[in-house]
Amino acid sequence: MPINWLFQQPAFFVAWVVAVVITLSWHEFSHALTALWFGDSTAKDNGRLTLNPLVHIDILGFFMLLVAGFGWAKPVPVNPYNLKKPRLAMGVISFAGPLSNVLAMVIFGLIFKAVSPVLGPDNLLVNFLFMLALINLSLFIFNLIPIPPLDGSKVLFSLLPDKFDNFKYKFSINGPFILFGLILLDSVFNLGIFSALFNFVMSFLYKFF
Repeated sequence: MPINWLFQQPAFFVAWVVAVVITLSWHEFSHALTALWFGDSTAKDNGRLTLNPLVHIDILGFFMLLVAGFGWAKPVPVNPYNLKKPRLAMGVISFAGPLSNVLAMVIFGLIFKAVSPVLGPDNLLVNFLFMLALINLSLFIFNLIPIPPLDGSKVLFSLLPDKFDNFKYKFSINGPFILFGLILLDSVFNLGIFSALFNFVMSFLYKFF
């Protein structure tokens, strides 16, 4: 677990925490900016149109990241009644966060690829850049899982017609419990659901960077 690095490799742990904070802040800022583009200033009015991590970090979600390796930030508030073409807009706003993580992954990955041969694999900056690429890619893939409250569910909901409104409502309520249950089952019974996802992410990064 990441918290173990605090005692074994404190510099590595600090670099990991900073990388997580940067990634989450960039993700939520992208949601807020896209909402504003579509005509809703709710996030901006609530001070969320910023890269300042203090306004995006959820204390419990951040604690879970440190202890369990997964967590969350504060959701960006969006008022669909202010949006032009609300269904389409909600889908694009939801996808903006994961998409921003892909862009960040490419940028940090290319910088990592450029500096790692010069500085060496044990350099802290090299490891920091790799962590930034890794966390951004992980957040992209994890958030596209179509289970509420993840972004993938909102993208899915934007594609479903009105006749599925009852399903959307019930799934929105029960989704977080389903997601938490899957994570708990995966951890307790070692089912390998999320570890397989993480291994895929690692293999992707090693292949391209």
